[in-house]
Amino acid sequence: MLTRREFGSLSLTGLAGVAQSSAQAAWAGPAVVKTVFIAVARPTWPNPRFDVERARREAAARLAEWEARHPGVLRLTGGEMVRTGDEAAAWARALDRETVDGVVAVTLTSGSDGMTLAVAKGGVPTLLWNQPYLGHAWGSMAAWVRAGNRGDVLTSSDPGDLDIYARIFYAIHVLRTSKVVVVVPERARESHSAQAAEFTRRYGTSFEYLNYADLKAAWEAVPARDAEQEAERFVRSALRVVEPSREEIVRALRFYLGARKLLAERRANAITIDCLGGIQRGELPGYPCVAWSRLDDEGLYGVCQADLNCTMTQLLLTPLTGKPGFVFNSVFDSGRNELIQSHCTAPTAMQGIGGPRSPYIVRSHLETAEGVSLQVLMPESGVVTVAAFDGPQKLRIATAEVLGNVASELGCRTQIRTRVRDAERMMQGYQGGLGVHRVTFYGDYRNETVRLARMLGFEIVEEA
Repeated sequence: MLTRREFGSLSLTGLAGVAQSSAQAAWAGPAVVKTVFIAVARPTWPNPRFDVERARREAAARLAEWEARHPGVLRLTGGEMVRTGDEAAAWARALDRETVDGVVAVTLTSGSDGMTLAVAKGGVPTLLWNQPYLGHAWGSMAAWVRAGNRGDVLTSSDPGDLDIYARIFYAIHVLRTSKVVVVVPERARESHSAQAAEFTRRYGTSFEYLNYADLKAAWEAVPARDAEQEAERFVRSALRVVEPSREEIVRALRFYLGARKLLAERRANAITIDCLGGIQRGELPGYPCVAWSRLDDEGLYGVCQADLNCTMTQLLLTPLTGKPGFVFNSVFDSGRNELIQSHCTAPTAMQGIGGPRSPYIVRSHLETAEGVSLQVLMPESGVVTVAAFDGPQKLRIATAEVLGNVASELGCRTQIRTRVRDAERMMQGYQGGLGVHRVTFYGDYRNETVRLARMLGFEIVEEA
C-alpha cells in the first residue's frame, strides 16, 4: 500500500497535459467540490466557550492548503456555515448537481448529526471531515454510508489525510463527465447499449455508438505523410521490429492518428470496439493495438473487444492512480499460485502518465499472425492492483506481486507473471470483464479504491 505522502504526491502531470489540450471538454477540468461548515447555534461540546468562528477559519485555511497542493485536480467552492436543520436542508437543495462533483462537510460541534445527514442527502458524494473532539457526527454518517449511500468519513487531525480524497474526487469527476465511443456490430448494439445505459444512470458517463464505416473514414482522413512520419517515430523508439512489414506499421499508426482525431471530433476521451470481430470481417483498415497503447500512454483510453466493464474500470482507476491500466487476458497456474497477465496491446507508461516509458518490441498480433502489436517489457517487480467492474454495482479487486516478464509464443505478446494470494480461489470465482479480462495498475491501491467505492456506493469484492 502507498503511504499517504506517496499517494498525495503522485502527479497528474500527464493527465493535466491532456486536459490542457482538450480545454473545452467537460472531463478535462478539475473536480469541483463544495465545502460547508456545520455547528449548532449554542455549542456545549467540545466546550460551552468554544470559539466556533475561529475553528471555522482554521479549518478553511487547511482546506485552502489542500486545494493548493492539487492544482488542476481540485477546485473548492462554497464555504458557508449552517447552524440549523433548516439551513442544512436548504443548502443541500441549492446544490447544482450538474456542476458539483462532491461535498466536504466539516463539523465543528456536537449536535451536528442531523445537519450532516441533511447535507449528505443533497445527491452528490459527500466526505465528512470530523476532526477529533469536534462533534460525533462520524457515527451516524458512517452508518448512513454502510447502508449503501455515497459518502465517507475522515476522523483525523492531520489535514494531509485529505490528500487521498483529492484524487478520489477527481476520479468521480472524470467518470461522471467522460464520453466513450463504442463500435460494435449492429446485431450486438441493443444488449451492449443496455449495459452502457446502466453505467450512465449510476455514474453519469456518456456513450456514443458509431459504425465501422466511421472508423474507416477517420483512417482515410489521415494524410499518408503524417502516418509515415508517425510510423518512423514509433519504429525508431522500439528495441526492434520482428514480424510486421513497413506497410502494416504505417496502417497501424494511421489508425492511431485517425482514432485520436475521431475522439477530438466527438468530444470523447475513450474508445472501445469489437476489434477482433472487425478484423475477421474485414471492417477495420488497420490493427488498433498500437493506437490503444498510445492513447493510454497519453491519458486517454483505448480498450479492446468492446469491453465496457474494463473501459469503466480504467475511467475509474486511471484518474485515481495517475497511471494507465493494462487490460489483459488471465492465465492461471494454480500450482504456482500465479496469474499470468497477457495481451497484444499494453501501455508503455505503466509507472505514470507523463513518466518513464517501458521498452517495447514491434510484433505481429499473435492470434492472427498479422498486423501490428507491441511486446512491452514492463517493470519486473513491485505490487500491482488488479480490478474489473462486474456490472455497474460491483468491482472485483485483488493485488499481486510482479515476478517478471514472460517471453512466449503462446497467448499474447505482452505478458507479465504475477503471484496472487490464492490463485485457485481467484480462478473459481472469476466473473466480470469479458469473463477472462482484468485491468492491472502498478502500485497497491486497494485501500484507496475501497474509499472510492464508499464515495460512489458500489460493492467491493476481494478476489484473492
